[in-house]
Amino acid sequence: MKEMIRFGFILGFICFLASGVLAVVNNVTAPKINEQKDLEEKAGLKEVVPAAATFKPHKQGETTDYYNAYDPSNKLIGFVLKTQTKGYSSTIEALTGLDLNLEITSIKILSQNETPGLGTRITEPAFKGQFTGKSLATFGQIQAITGATISSGGVINSIKTKITELNDQLSGEIPSAR
Repeated sequence: MKEMIRFGFILGFICFLASGVLAVVNNVTAPKINEQKDLEEKAGLKEVVPAAATFKPHKQGETTDYYNAYDPSNKLIGFVLKTQTKGYSSTIEALTGLDLNLEITSIKILSQNETPGLGTRITEPAFKGQFTGKSLATFGQIQAITGATISSGGVINSIKTKITELNDQLSGEIPSAR
């Protein structure tokens, strides 16, 4: 009986020590991980609207709704939407570039952890290329990936939803740009 109690204390001490080490490592690495995500997002903004020189976030409260994209002369040339959706096995984050007519210029998948060979096909040019030049009126032409309908369908639906929200928001804000 004494031996079981002793083993219980030893195991508890080991668990306490391991969780303490994990907490310290998390506190040390979290800022660097967040900094790297921010750098990747900034590079992605330029990738989806290559003609833009600067991007300014449009915020409602603490969250960024979308980014306004400006050319070197500080003229509005488009928008960038950040979407998040639940895929088959992970959360999928994407950036979508739009021109002033809300036609898609490009999309970039920022993060995903989907099934290799199936869900990861959302990062392939064949899938992403379908979005280029599409608007809300032509969105139905985008095809989901066979065998990865949850992942690809999630991306398609999240982008369509965000474009619809942006269209509703912009209906009264910048009539000269549309």
